[in-house]
Amino acid sequence: MTKSKIKKKNNIQKEFQNLKKIKFLSNEFNRVFKKISFEKKLKNNFYNLFNKNFPFGFTKKNLINFEKFNNIAIIGMGGSILGAEAIYQFLKEKIKKKLYFFDDLNLDKINNFKKNNNKNKTLFIIISKSGNTLETISNFLYLKIIKKNSKNIIIISEKKNNFLFLLSKKFNLFFIPHKEFIGGRYSVLSEVGLLPAYMMNLSIAKLRENINKNILIKDKKFLKESTTQLANILINGKISNLIFINYVPKLEKFLFWLQQLVAESLGKKGKGFLPVISNTPKDHHSLLQLYLDGPKDKLFYIFTSKHEKTKKLKTKKYFGSLNFLDNKDLSSIKSAQEKALIKTLKKNNIPSREFKISSFSEETIGELFSYFMLEIIFLGKITKINPFNQPSVEDVKKYTKKFLN
Repeated sequence: MTKSKIKKKNNIQKEFQNLKKIKFLSNEFNRVFKKISFEKKLKNNFYNLFNKNFPFGFTKKNLINFEKFNNIAIIGMGGSILGAEAIYQFLKEKIKKKLYFFDDLNLDKINNFKKNNNKNKTLFIIISKSGNTLETISNFLYLKIIKKNSKNIIIISEKKNNFLFLLSKKFNLFFIPHKEFIGGRYSVLSEVGLLPAYMMNLSIAKLRENINKNILIKDKKFLKESTTQLANILINGKISNLIFINYVPKLEKFLFWLQQLVAESLGKKGKGFLPVISNTPKDHHSLLQLYLDGPKDKLFYIFTSKHEKTKKLKTKKYFGSLNFLDNKDLSSIKSAQEKALIKTLKKNNIPSREFKISSFSEETIGELFSYFMLEIIFLGKITKINPFNQPSVEDVKKYTKKFLN
């Protein structure tokens, strides 16, 4: 297990906490932690995902014939595709292959892909836990790539009487079973995220290397502190918005993954947080006024990274008033903005959390995924919210199919 590449810090003032509940919530965390530690040892249980010897539904030998493809198109929705897209963006500089992601119903994007790519030289990975996801099936069919014994299609879904599984049997397509006990938004560290990562020539072992780090003694302390503070805030109801302030462009897709994780896992029984992704420096000039002087109903997550050095600016030959920029590079400007925002938030007693990335590696993105999954699961459990279901979404799916009949 490598050293953590993520520095984490909470700046949550006492006025946002009910100190009397902290001890109770801390005891609840211990109870849930003990139960989860036991369940990790059980077969066919979600927490088994964090075990070192987690059994994948594929082997490297299975995938030899797919490794030749330099173009990869992934079709899915929500948790079935957001994780793979986050991995690709985070590690794009290491990836030599070209990736395409179809996670909406965008006719222009599909037609543009068909116009500029040879479908026979593209590997298509189709992912849907239920095997019946409307948008995924629609994109799959619209691309017109389904042929008997096709050697450039991989399907991942539950092994049940669903559209994708039955299709794979009828046309003899390569099929990988999606584990029933792992929900879509928690599936990135299973076949759903790691098979695409493997096809990107990334190391699955490294992606999973640090996923247990957050439950070790030293890092468990921060997980416990954070979970109990967030649970307290969630119960109090004073804060209803989580603002993800992003200074790291490579993290944007990860934050979309995190947005779904937070919203679908906790938005129940009249509770929940609205997660908003706010990219900087753009939003410094559009939303910062509201953030600092608007309703005090927000908790800020500030994502930063170790910056690469760039060429320095030379301003002396222009105007003396710009001397503060002279001999500074873009990373110095970014760093100054980050520090200025954190200082201003503290000055105005606005609660925040800090997450600083020190390297862009498989271990780092794997640790990010596992930390936030565990935090949300514990948060749901100790506030009596089921973090794994999404009952209200099913109504929309049901009515959509009704209107199509």
